[in-house]
Amino acid sequence: MRKPIVAGNWKMYKTRDEGIHFVYDVNDEVPDRNEIETIICAPAILLRCLTRRQGENLRIGAQNVHYAEEGAYTGEISPAMLASTGVTYCIIGHSERRQFNGETETDVNLKLKAALKHNIIPIVCVGETRDQMEHSDTDYILGLQVKLALKGITAEEIPNIIIAYEPIWAVGAKQSAPADLANAKCGFIRKIIAKTYNQEVANQIRILYGGSVNKTNYEELIHMENVDGALLGRASLDSDHFLTICQMTQKYLDELKEKNK
Repeated sequence: MRKPIVAGNWKMYKTRDEGIHFVYDVNDEVPDRNEIETIICAPAILLRCLTRRQGENLRIGAQNVHYAEEGAYTGEISPAMLASTGVTYCIIGHSERRQFNGETETDVNLKLKAALKHNIIPIVCVGETRDQMEHSDTDYILGLQVKLALKGITAEEIPNIIIAYEPIWAVGAKQSAPADLANAKCGFIRKIIAKTYNQEVANQIRILYGGSVNKTNYEELIHMENVDGALLGRASLDSDHFLTICQMTQKYLDELKEKNK
């Protein structure tokens, strides 16, 4: 059984006081970390103050990292800098970074390797545009993104990586991808990993769905065989909404345990 994950991406939202208030609101309410991983990926300026206040079961992650150890990269943050703040996760290759900051597949691969080197768990985002979806290019795009992201990664390193399938046409939209479609594409990603490594490795990696997930559509998504949780955007900005999705994940996990007795 793969451990579910509920990860929030705050993007460019929340001041220091708002972030601290959120963490204090959810610290004692999120699920046991031994059963469900609960993560908030916050703006870089908030990372240190939030990791100092995270509770036993909440973990703080970053939204980006540079692949170089140090250098003349104004405005960037090295993996060593991130590690020094106490973060344990980092989003890599988000569609907004690709679109607005020109990140390439090579950048994603280098950043992934840099994160692993510093014991930071990468949450690697992949996904297709609406045009690519409408032209039936989704599988080609996902296959290419996954293969290039994992280039040079060993089978032993795969369990330390999380993949988030985020169809770009659903990010920030009013409606997420249908649950059966999300499941099919997460399953396709798992098949790509099985072909690249083996089925045992593919069964270990956690694959999240992201793209307008909320408490209305999440219950169906979490019951999908290949969906191991969610990367939340707007739903992670409100503590009550975020906790509701955490509780739905716990309920699903309890049902699964009961079924497998």
